[in-house]
Amino acid sequence: MRPSPSSSLVRRALVPLVAAVALLGTAGSAGAVEACGSVITAPLAPPVPSDDPCPSADPVVCRIRVLPMDEKVEAQRTRMRYHGLLEDMHRTEADMRAAGFTDEEIARELVDMRNQAKEITRAGMTPEEVRVLEERNIAKYGNPLGPTADQLYAKYGSWQQVIDASMRTSYAVDRELSLEYRPCPVV
Repeated sequence: MRPSPSSSLVRRALVPLVAAVALLGTAGSAGAVEACGSVITAPLAPPVPSDDPCPSADPVVCRIRVLPMDEKVEAQRTRMRYHGLLEDMHRTEADMRAAGFTDEEIARELVDMRNQAKEITRAGMTPEEVRVLEERNIAKYGNPLGPTADQLYAKYGSWQQVIDASMRTSYAVDRELSLEYRPCPVV
């Protein structure tokens, strides 16, 4: 028996809500330990009509706003995997510093890792979602994956700032997916 459209709609609305409540509940039960990594901050917002004006200048945010709920849930999961890859980058930076690498060597490695992370997370996206991301990056950087280490150095003027930039995440995209990225302590 096939579920009715209304029960499917209710299920799509409840799944992210239940997941958010469960994750928020586990974060609070950790005592004094602050949640880190990819943290769900609220239930996902329901999709808006595609003709609704987008308040963001970021085409990725505008695309997320109109996604059906099941695709929005998958986009949130993909973003959480991306945040996990950022955690790997923080550990790599710490390991490279401990091994005596220079800021430039670390920056180049982290920019490469970030571009690999983008490729990994985009493998789970639709061709349309990838197209939107790549068009934005080509227009802005001339590269579908984003800026190179040298472009970032030219922009920021120091390898440390390139390191910092390589591990940033888009606040606007995270917020649209009801997420916040909080780097975990590296031990």
